[in-house]
Amino acid sequence: MSQGSLVRWGAPTGVWTEPDLHLFAQDGHRYEIIDGSLHVTPPPDERHESAVRALVATLRAAAPPGWWVCARLGVQFARTNLVPDVAVLRPGSSGAAWADPADVALVVEVESAASRRYDRLLKPMLYADAGIAHFWRVEWGPTPCLRLHELTEDGRHTPRRTVRGAEPVRLDTPYPVRVAPATWA
Repeated sequence: MSQGSLVRWGAPTGVWTEPDLHLFAQDGHRYEIIDGSLHVTPPPDERHESAVRALVATLRAAAPPGWWVCARLGVQFARTNLVPDVAVLRPGSSGAAWADPADVALVVEVESAASRRYDRLLKPMLYADAGIAHFWRVEWGPTPCLRLHELTEDGRHTPRRTVRGAEPVRLDTPYPVRVAPATWA
């Protein structure tokens, strides 16, 4: 092959699977599989990354012994591989590269312009299908706000609370933690 030629690869002949994700360079894009179909989002901006770092630091500081707080740890179930911005794992989790949803106490998505619909519509439904009890979403306006959702008996993530402002607010799930969304921007 001559220098400057494009390297070509083909999509799998069937559904996408976790090993197919290793085909992609670590280029900042988020590569996920939903029911065997590939979904790609562009790299996040600095505001998004700042919120992720602040959430991870806040959740880690409050975490009881044995709990894990991870940025971009994958969650795998059925034919789906999702990568939430933040995941909180219960004590005794397997530590696998792709977490089992039974180990996940909370997932958090920080919206961006490219992920807004995906984070508001599809991902809560998928996390609910996986049985993940708590889903948080950070939305942007003049300042960030945090929307807390909880898995209900009907199998959906139902909105439970919205937190705004710079004054710390106590939350009890997944464990006691104080959050101040306006400080994350």
